[in-house]
Amino acid sequence: MIAAVTGTAALATAFGAGVLVATGDAGVSSPPGVRTPPVQLVNADLTAPDSCEDLLDSYVQRAIDRVGPWGWGGGGVVYAAEGERAAASDSLGAAPTTTRATNGDTGTNVQEAGVDEPDVVKTDGEHVFRINDDELTTYDATGEEVVELASLDLDGIADAEMLLVGDRLVVTGANLPRRDGDTRMVVVDVSDPAAPTVSGTWVYDAALVTMRLNDDVVRLVLSTGLPELDFVTPEEDRGEPSARRENEAVVRDSTLDDWLPNVVAVTDDDTVDPATGELVADCSEVAVPADDEAALGTMTVVALDPGGTTDRTVSAVATDAQTTYFSADRMYLATSAGWGWCCVESLTSPFSDSTVPQVDGTTQLFAFSLDGATTEYVASGEVDGEIRDRWAMDSADGVLRLALGATSATGSFNSVVTLREDDDELVEVGRLDGLGPHEDIRSVRWFDDLAILVTFRQVDPLYAVDLSDVEEPESLGMLKIPGYSEYLHPLGADRMIGVGQDATLAGTTTGAQAALFDVTDLTDPRRLDTVEYPRMSQAGAATDPRQFTWLPEQRIALTVVSKGWEGRTGWVSVLRLGDGRMEGELLPVEYGDEIAEVRMVPLPSGRVVLVTGDGLSFLDL
Repeated sequence: MIAAVTGTAALATAFGAGVLVATGDAGVSSPPGVRTPPVQLVNADLTAPDSCEDLLDSYVQRAIDRVGPWGWGGGGVVYAAEGERAAASDSLGAAPTTTRATNGDTGTNVQEAGVDEPDVVKTDGEHVFRINDDELTTYDATGEEVVELASLDLDGIADAEMLLVGDRLVVTGANLPRRDGDTRMVVVDVSDPAAPTVSGTWVYDAALVTMRLNDDVVRLVLSTGLPELDFVTPEEDRGEPSARRENEAVVRDSTLDDWLPNVVAVTDDDTVDPATGELVADCSEVAVPADDEAALGTMTVVALDPGGTTDRTVSAVATDAQTTYFSADRMYLATSAGWGWCCVESLTSPFSDSTVPQVDGTTQLFAFSLDGATTEYVASGEVDGEIRDRWAMDSADGVLRLALGATSATGSFNSVVTLREDDDELVEVGRLDGLGPHEDIRSVRWFDDLAILVTFRQVDPLYAVDLSDVEEPESLGMLKIPGYSEYLHPLGADRMIGVGQDATLAGTTTGAQAALFDVTDLTDPRRLDTVEYPRMSQAGAATDPRQFTWLPEQRIALTVVSKGWEGRTGWVSVLRLGDGRMEGELLPVEYGDEIAEVRMVPLPSGRVVLVTGDGLSFLDL
């Protein structure tokens, strides 16, 4: 919901007809085209408060157990949740296979086909749009060279990324001056790429967890963590028991404004309305976990269509989760397995009567259905084990599949677990334990009825897991090799590239490498070839898969490799595939901190735009 200060016309231009102002206690009625529909709570694990007083009470009661004499966490530290592969044998019947993955329509290498992800560069096939902190630049990519058309300063934003929705760019980043993780959103009209214009600007007092595009609907996932309250600390005339009591009183005096996110619209002269708008219009629309040990905070999902007239909706749940996974029709939030608190007496800590985090080894899951601009809660549950990141999550045919690391609630191994929505619950229906004992999950790739996992400690076991029967996941085969793959990219039914680190047999990493795998026979996956990069180098796709591009027609893979901290050098690695081999070539393209911004953007014409700090050009392949 948007608190408008620029007038009806400005918002209509930015978001389509019917979008006016926020609803809620400010006394503004809900306009056509904007709604926060009642939360349809169909899960006993999520309850709707009867009133705003009940909602505030739920926050306060859960918060009291988390505050100590030194504030949140007791010791002056705020603990937060950590923030996204041919038949094997006749006896297996129709064996699972890998399938090709390519970049999305706007040029970004994405996790799920049809679900676009934000990036620093986007394309409509003819034009390229690049955001560099607060400067948006548009380019024409239809000629012999990439030609700059225009630039537009988006003042007040940093670390910006964007989505392209028709002829609108939705740009999000840190609001300046930086304060408590506030998020700034700017909608830019690029219907004329030579003259981009700002349609509207908004600031959310919440941290952006992620942003996704499903069927022209943009969803922002925002996190409001533990609020900054005026806590006291023990002093000479105030002991720990007194400080604890005073801090508990501070929590009891908190208001919903401390716990729920707000939004303001910014005018053309970069001023804001002094009256902050409430993002959540009705307290009954905030779902409250029944489990008092659930992570404390507020997750808010804002859905909007910048180029159309569909309803804008806001959904919220009173918890905190930094892992978010989107499929075409589902969104899942996962809390950290380390969440959970208890009050303990520590003999070794100077904060002897403190509230400290307790690892319980369980991950809480919340499932939402996606239908147009509606984000509806459908189920929740929990599972023993830890989810490494969003790539360890997948949804297929109504089944949530997870790759889980070891926690205090499991054995010292990794697992693949399947869950299905059963009325209002996410119910575990299948589990395969014992993968990579005493090793960490490094990468995961999912297919219709198959999972490929890589774990590592000293060597790299690559596991192929058959998910044809979701109730009985089965390990088909394993390959042990030195090093490990941190990013896996399927090239089709027979081949896969892994990008990661080479290592000695003792497990000491030596530098980046790319490996080509044959997954024709999943009972016997094989490594066909490797390309080693300079010693102590790093592969960009390991931490940011957007730095990987696969060109299926040319049988060429492109990825970014870097080396060094001072005098840092970045290359584009060109990997040409043929006859089960890879021919590698390193092209130096960037130096310094801007290596992280390097992208290789494929166009429908077959050409590739290279994005570096110096500008845009066609990559000569």
